[in-house]
Amino acid sequence: MHAHSGHTHAHEPSRVLRISLGLTLAYIVLLIIAGVKAHSLALLSEAGHNASDFLALLLSLGAVYLQQRPPSPTKTYGYSRAGVLAAFLNAMGLVVISFVIFYEAFHRLFFPAAIHARVMIWVAALGVLLNGAIAWLLYRSSHDLNIRSAFLHEFGDTLSTAAVIAGGFAILATGYVWIDSALSFAIGALILWSAVGIVRESLNILLEGTPRGMELEHVAATIAGIGGVNDVHDLHVWSIGSETHALSCHISIADIPPSASERILNEVKDRLRNDFRIYHTTIQFEHVVCDVAHGCVVPTSRHEQAGESAH
Repeated sequence: MHAHSGHTHAHEPSRVLRISLGLTLAYIVLLIIAGVKAHSLALLSEAGHNASDFLALLLSLGAVYLQQRPPSPTKTYGYSRAGVLAAFLNAMGLVVISFVIFYEAFHRLFFPAAIHARVMIWVAALGVLLNGAIAWLLYRSSHDLNIRSAFLHEFGDTLSTAAVIAGGFAILATGYVWIDSALSFAIGALILWSAVGIVRESLNILLEGTPRGMELEHVAATIAGIGGVNDVHDLHVWSIGSETHALSCHISIADIPPSASERILNEVKDRLRNDFRIYHTTIQFEHVVCDVAHGCVVPTSRHEQAGESAH
């Protein structure tokens, strides 16, 4: 027996990503023009930073379209993990960007550059509005790991441009150009902390680890607590995509008619859906204990199994 969860609607994330791409590209052009006219290396560097975000958003958009492709004989799960892979690549890009920021900030402590504070303030103010709007749009769809990684890119940009404004005012008031480097160190640390979390979560999904926040012992105890279930073993829980979890297990039951085992199966599926949001399941019933319970490698006798599956 097979049961599939409903398809998620990808139209909203793709629309948000397209809008974000357009706004980001417009801001990059503005930064380049303002940086050239004001001879501001800081603004040109910010343009490079936003260019990396543009590529990250483009990567996320491509992953969203891939995720919409249906399963095939060679890709039986479809392309759900395309978004997870994009999230991993985006997060690794954030790690690289954070270390580039550390390097540049450290370099400028010893070799300070002339900073055009007023130009920085006005251009950064517009950047806060644009990046803040993009981050808010992405936040509304940030339940998906791929979109959340793109959101972190934009959120980091919003903070960095806000820091440019604060730094610009502080430099105007004090004349201390090291303020720019100090703010850059803080922003780089925040970006790195956020990126490491995405890297860990995406790697866990790609390595088919137990989903974040889910305890395997709790899942086993829930199944074992259902009437008619004698034992649960060979239990595996993993994520197909950031929001799609799967489970497979062997359940030992008494030698009962199919109609009775059907009741147990339906109750197991209901509990997994309601308690753990697990919709993709493969469950094998058996009433003869295996010699090796984990995986049922070597049976002691012939299995008379009701090979029922929930998918």
